[in-house]
Amino acid sequence: MPSTPHIEKHFTSSDTVRDIVIGMADGLTVPFALAAGLSGAVDATRVVIAAGLAEVAAGSIAMGLGGYLAARTDAEHYASEKAREERETNEVPEVEAAEVAEIFRGYGLAPETVTAVVDAIRSDRTKWVDFMMRFELGLEEPDPRRASRSAITIASSYIAGGLIPLAPYFFLPNAREGLAVSTAVTLLALLVFGYVKGRFTTDRPVRSAWQTVTVGGLAAAAAFVIAKLVA
Repeated sequence: MPSTPHIEKHFTSSDTVRDIVIGMADGLTVPFALAAGLSGAVDATRVVIAAGLAEVAAGSIAMGLGGYLAARTDAEHYASEKAREERETNEVPEVEAAEVAEIFRGYGLAPETVTAVVDAIRSDRTKWVDFMMRFELGLEEPDPRRASRSAITIASSYIAGGLIPLAPYFFLPNAREGLAVSTAVTLLALLVFGYVKGRFTTDRPVRSAWQTVTVGGLAAAAAFVIAKLVA
């Protein structure tokens, strides 16, 4: 009898999606908290705008550089570990072969099957090293363009997120009115962002949305209260 083919749908969050989440999350939260804090201390929108834009510029550069350096570190770590595996498969091949056998024994394979698989893997030095990198160390070869792409994606996402809470201050006469509109706009943006992020990364997008709103709201409220107490 005909059967419906089994199709598994899994989402594996790509590096680009993670970079967007990192940049957008901080871009929405940090400038929003800064603008809220300044609105509690001053009433001039130009001060909030100037400080907010300066923060967005500095934050996007810092976040972008952080993403760049993190990606470069991953690439350097991978290259270092690969060089070590290449050296070990050449200098102590029996030890490395025993490590391969141990991996397959962990899956319950019969001894004769393990021996045959190990012999097949070690017959090709390049594939042997690749196997050790992936299954012993759990490392995937990074994209050589990952560092620059990560920096641009994180920085751009930070700028896009940071301009949302600042936008109302461009059109309203005083900081208090700007704060009211900025709060509504930013909390809505956080809600939508949290939901979309949750759809990609979890099976509970509504909870992700409310968690994102709560974090952003608490940060802004804390900044506003502190500014009012100090001013």
